[in-house]
Amino acid sequence: MNAEVFYHQNAIVEKGARIGSATRVWAFAHILPGAVIGEECNICDGVFVENDVVVGNRVTIKCGVQLWDGLRVADDCFIGPNATFANDPSPRSKKYPAAFLQTQLKRGASIGANATILPGLVIGEWAMVGAGAVVTRSVPDYGLVRGNPARLSGWLCACGGKLDFAQGSRTQCPCGCGYELVSGEKVVPTTG
Repeated sequence: MNAEVFYHQNAIVEKGARIGSATRVWAFAHILPGAVIGEECNICDGVFVENDVVVGNRVTIKCGVQLWDGLRVADDCFIGPNATFANDPSPRSKKYPAAFLQTQLKRGASIGANATILPGLVIGEWAMVGAGAVVTRSVPDYGLVRGNPARLSGWLCACGGKLDFAQGSRTQCPCGCGYELVSGEKVVPTTG
């Protein structure tokens, strides 16, 4: 275990788990031996992390979240309280697939409280999943999805500000970042 990491006295971090410096692991969190967690993360109370899970740097995982085998979380992601990730599309008791489907959260993605993410999906860079949403399809970069099933309901800046493309295919967030909507289905940052 890394001396720079904070482990609450009631956390369980199994021998073999790799935890990056300046990460905090709070009470009743349980991290299995094969898990990899980056630097400067905040693993809140009651989080469970299975073996084949990789978490990037500066990730916040709020209370009551379970990260199952096959989940890949990139840097700067936020996972809200009680968010749920599935990894087996056809679960049966005591029947295990040869490999679990891999679900990816790309850099900066945010998952709202109580959202459910089905297996094998990609949540794009700086995308946001609304609270309580049930995500059955991959989410594009900068996309905002809400509802059950989750549907694309808008676009967001990396800062979280809502993007307005009502006046055309280019817009600027109040923070100063510029974006272009390509073919009505993809948002890309612009440089000028």
